[in-house]
Amino acid sequence: MKDAQKDTILNHAGRDPRANHGIVNPPVYHCSTVLFPTLAELEESDRNPFEGVHYGRMGTPTSQAFEEAITRLEGGYKTVHAASGLNAIATALLSFTKAGDHVLITDSAYGPTRRFANDTLTPYGVEVEYFDPTIGAGIASLLKPNTSVVFLESPGSLTFEIQDIPAISAAAKTVGAKVLIDNTWATPLLLQPLRLGADVSIHSATKYIVGHADAMLGAIVCADEESWLKVKKTATRTGACAGPDDIFLGLRGLRTLSVRLKQHQENALALAGWLEKRPEVTRILHPAHPDFPGHALWKRDFAGSSGLFSVVIKAVPKTALAAMLDHLELFGMGYSWGGFESLILPTRPAAIRTATRWDDPGIVLRLHAGLEDVGDLIRDLDSAFKRLNDAL
Repeated sequence: MKDAQKDTILNHAGRDPRANHGIVNPPVYHCSTVLFPTLAELEESDRNPFEGVHYGRMGTPTSQAFEEAITRLEGGYKTVHAASGLNAIATALLSFTKAGDHVLITDSAYGPTRRFANDTLTPYGVEVEYFDPTIGAGIASLLKPNTSVVFLESPGSLTFEIQDIPAISAAAKTVGAKVLIDNTWATPLLLQPLRLGADVSIHSATKYIVGHADAMLGAIVCADEESWLKVKKTATRTGACAGPDDIFLGLRGLRTLSVRLKQHQENALALAGWLEKRPEVTRILHPAHPDFPGHALWKRDFAGSSGLFSVVIKAVPKTALAAMLDHLELFGMGYSWGGFESLILPTRPAAIRTATRWDDPGIVLRLHAGLEDVGDLIRDLDSAFKRLNDAL
């Protein structure tokens, strides 16, 4: 169905029961070697290794089903799967950079993205420069003739700045730079950056797409054939691929992504509304919050919000913070997000910024609103604040 809506695509893309004995879900192909019955077919596959099934690392019917579904959702040309979100980011950056290039990366980027850029791209001779995530069309002043990539993450996963994708993309095209964006927070359901001018949309499918905190997976969606070929070749050369069972879990997670995101959004907004009334909280960092600086851009480009946001609380001694966080019953402390479970994590954005300053004296707490009853989540946080205050 060419004009199918996203909820329909979620349930049908990447499935072909008639080709699989009527079985609803694509089978899981555990594959390394692929056999060819004739020399002619072997040689034809060597000439076109990305078509059909050539070798397990390059793709199987399982990975192709996942890639097809993500492509349909994003409105792209084709997708390349990866072993994790960071693997997807690294593969995409390697695909469009070489020694002597200049790369611009948002200062609000995910920490491992910065580490890969600083510790891998820079030693390989790529000039890495960070920019203010709110720069918009002003990024034109930072572009150079050798700028090959502008890397966005909108919103940033700690402080949630929204970037002006159309304005940045228009400027990048004047020097031939590719615009890559980490679109994990929004998923393809809430933001389609390729339609706004980006060339590549990257997902840590580990998070909302898998949705159950039990698999590692990445996806790189390309707007055109040229970009896809570059990414596919890089993935093949570096051995970037996910295990078949993780891909299957990604496909399974896709089928319920829409209904889960609605609950994540509802719970996060309810928590943000409750938290802004707390005397301990000084700021709500949520793009859908009317007072958030990037709210207008979010409203223009996004179809909704997910479950991840931050709050700033007044500075307190570490002993009081520990008293607050150590005895939570429903909120877990741990990295990643996007699963069914609620999480909370103290963060230090000031420690990684280089192009901008994060000078808020408070403590930034990142929360992921899971799928629990929101009243129970509020009671858990209420008890946490009581422990914090008792420890002061």
